[in-house]
Amino acid sequence: MDQHYYTENPASEIKEKSFSQTINGINLSFVSVSGVFSFETKIDKASDLLIKHFVPSGGSVLDMGCGYGAIGLYIKALHPDQSVWMADINNRAVEYVKINALKNKLEVNVLNSNLYSGLAGMKFDDIVTNPPIAVGKKLNIQLINEAPDYLNPGGALWLVAFHNKGGSTLKDIMKVRFENVEDIEKSGGMRVYRSVMDDQKIRNK
Repeated sequence: MDQHYYTENPASEIKEKSFSQTINGINLSFVSVSGVFSFETKIDKASDLLIKHFVPSGGSVLDMGCGYGAIGLYIKALHPDQSVWMADINNRAVEYVKINALKNKLEVNVLNSNLYSGLAGMKFDDIVTNPPIAVGKKLNIQLINEAPDYLNPGGALWLVAFHNKGGSTLKDIMKVRFENVEDIEKSGGMRVYRSVMDDQKIRNK
């Protein structure tokens, strides 16, 4: 692999794959693209699991590390009252989220951001993420530890991962940072973890 998908400007040749998928009774069409997670003709299993079991905590959602847009666009389609923001460091990902949003007539907010760098002063009721495990622990620790700064009281961080391939470590980090974490769903070695924002506890840390 010459370049990881967690890069600002992928140098790989642009190749596309088009597909449609139905989740929880809603059919959406996507174009996935080389250099962006995940370049397949279906939504990856972890993202699929998170989409199926996400329940909004309020009225706004941030899809952190959104890739070509599967999680955030499905959340908007399944929960149309949500204000959905989607962020990724990868410029190609941001471009294809916009393409896929237009294709499905979904109104979302999309921006280029290295983790939370482009979100100063913003707060959300939920942050959802299928984190880039292969990039390494440091970045994912930062993703978790900075999440409370961007969550409203009572909001939640939702994270999906393979439990025995780094997910258990991320779950432990969530528990320390938020003082709570629960398994929302388990399937095929994957788990959806959720930590809820208790503003008083976080401030006192």
